[in-house]
Amino acid sequence: MSEPRVAVSVWRSNWQDSDYRKKFITGLILMSFILVSLPFFYQAIEQRNGIGFNDYLLAYIPAYDLSLFIFVVIWSMTLLTFSRFKQDPHIFLNFLWGFILINLSRFVSIGLFPLNPPADLIPIHDPIANQFYGPKFITKDLFFSGHTAAMFLMFLCLKKRTDKVLALLATLIIGAAVLIQHVHYTMDVIMAPVITYFLWVGSKKIIES
Repeated sequence: MSEPRVAVSVWRSNWQDSDYRKKFITGLILMSFILVSLPFFYQAIEQRNGIGFNDYLLAYIPAYDLSLFIFVVIWSMTLLTFSRFKQDPHIFLNFLWGFILINLSRFVSIGLFPLNPPADLIPIHDPIANQFYGPKFITKDLFFSGHTAAMFLMFLCLKKRTDKVLALLATLIIGAAVLIQHVHYTMDVIMAPVITYFLWVGSKKIIES
């Protein structure tokens, strides 16, 4: 049987499981509400004054615009991960619920800990991702790094050894790149994988419950 037919067969088999269907549909509904809420939330937090933060590492790193490089790495990994969704419905479900928890956690952490952006911040020009944040570029969505968290979530969800190596490299590269571009503080990047790991564990408990 060809690979596309195998993928269709696997998805059909999972879709016949009522528990899988329920978590699939519920996850998509929640994700839809989050996507609708993103511009309202981030445009609102951009208007408030946050706390100044001294980052000694950023003070020694000159700011460079790595927007194109960041865009290529993130969306290349996204395309790879999406291609694995076709082969394994459980990778999709794990990523979906992990991504939901990441976004909800960022709503809480950004809401509770208002920070002003790092000095010399250079906006990331991402013609795809920036569409979800509203008309004004967002600089105060700081703790924790969503870019780094998304890459690490892919590392946790993917199953093939080569895929996991690529995702881990992407996590390290993106973490370094957003620091070089002064888009995040060091603590935002360091804490992103730590928090994402526990959120991924939580997403697995939701799926397996």
